[in-house]
Amino acid sequence: MTLAVLASRALSGMHAHAVRVETHLGPGLPSFNVVGLADTEVRESRERVRAAILNSGFDFPSGRITVNLSPADIPKESGRFDLPIALGLLLASGQLAAPAGGDVAGKPPAADQSLADLVFAGELSLTGALVPVAAPLVIALSVARDAPGATLILPAGSAEQAAWVPDLRVLSARSLADVAAHASGAQLLPDAIPKAWPQAPPGPCLSDVRGQAVARRALEVAAAGGHSLLMVGPPGAGKSMLAARLPGLLPPLSRSQALEAAAVAALAGLPQTLMGEPPFRAPHHSASVAALVGGGSRPRPGEISLAHNGVLFLDELPEYSRRTLEALREPLEAGRVVIARALHAAQFPARFQLIAAMNPCPCGWRGHPARACVCRPDQVARYVGKISGPLLDRIDLHVALPPSDPESMAGPAGEASSHVSERVRRCRQRQQDRQGKLNAALSGAELDQYCVMQADAQALLFQAMRRLSGSGRALHRALRVARTVADLEGADVLGASHVAQAVQYRRPGL
Repeated sequence: MTLAVLASRALSGMHAHAVRVETHLGPGLPSFNVVGLADTEVRESRERVRAAILNSGFDFPSGRITVNLSPADIPKESGRFDLPIALGLLLASGQLAAPAGGDVAGKPPAADQSLADLVFAGELSLTGALVPVAAPLVIALSVARDAPGATLILPAGSAEQAAWVPDLRVLSARSLADVAAHASGAQLLPDAIPKAWPQAPPGPCLSDVRGQAVARRALEVAAAGGHSLLMVGPPGAGKSMLAARLPGLLPPLSRSQALEAAAVAALAGLPQTLMGEPPFRAPHHSASVAALVGGGSRPRPGEISLAHNGVLFLDELPEYSRRTLEALREPLEAGRVVIARALHAAQFPARFQLIAAMNPCPCGWRGHPARACVCRPDQVARYVGKISGPLLDRIDLHVALPPSDPESMAGPAGEASSHVSERVRRCRQRQQDRQGKLNAALSGAELDQYCVMQADAQALLFQAMRRLSGSGRALHRALRVARTVADLEGADVLGASHVAQAVQYRRPGL
């Protein structure tokens, strides 16, 4: 009776849980069973492992084979367990000479540091070659976080991406035979060489937007403090152009942020590429709740998670279904989304910057000086009423854009993104030095600590909130915006001018 224990990982949202792959070979009629809440893909590994072992030049052991994937309460899916199962069979059957002290033949798991420090993940083809696994960045990030300095063995096609992760050694393998030779010490696997760190291509420049000084200023404030923004204006006013230029005002992603964004994209089945610029997602207004928030029998991230550490742009906001828009309320506050299923709950990050745009009415020409609005009052009320008050309350800045006029379009170009982004960078650094986070993330207690106001500024704020019938949440959001306006001007104490500018952004004109 022999036993081999190896380590692997099981995906659950943005975390890969540690899994012990216990392979037991005992006497009895030949059988091969996989237990431990294994999905169909994992149970199918029996046939892949059998063929891979034979085609790699080893003998498939005869006897009663039981593979336990522990802990048993975590669902296991995909073929990434093929490699540790096959290697465990070779160890348990004595075909592979493990180093001294190995976790084989009943020896304690911790006795073999060389095997205990290895984490295996890889799907096997029938020939014994290793096939790339899904979401290697998620696996690598979890291993590096849970066990810094550990060694991860992955197929060559996945190891290049996992090698981006610091505090982790990643070895690249092409076949079961290569891994077996490494485990026995006969021939060591090479370290994976990470792909070159990509540079973000230049985005559109803010100078392309002519006129709209108020909206440009609001965009700068939103970028500086991480605030959400709603733009209301007629067609052609420049709402979409302004939104598309926000990523160019934001600082480049840090290495950890870029890795996290790439890992989310991998879970959604998108190309696993690293970009220095914050992600920009603009889903169509026909997107369902599952497409926006995430879902599926095997939970996958939605658009709000793909926009993590970046920008989520919702154009034609009232055209989204009411149910879809209401699903944004909790992620806007919490910065994450939890998708619950019968067996488990998957959590995905969703700390995004919401930028929304809409027309003032269904036809778009309400309040236009030259075009007549053809909408009835009840149509306008229904159109605007698609956006609930609680959702509007969670948007920090509301800006009404006037129609574009020929004089502005023919005027000089506006300030370039490079100049604005430098002010944004300095403002964000000021916030990080003072409180360790952006102003948009300040709690109520932190607002009391960091938003010291002059007496006239406080009186103006309270008067404006009473006039606008603002809630406590609206008051806090106005304070956060005022703090950002003051930071852009290098002021420590909030003055009346800072509060006045913040209050004007609470008037959407809807």
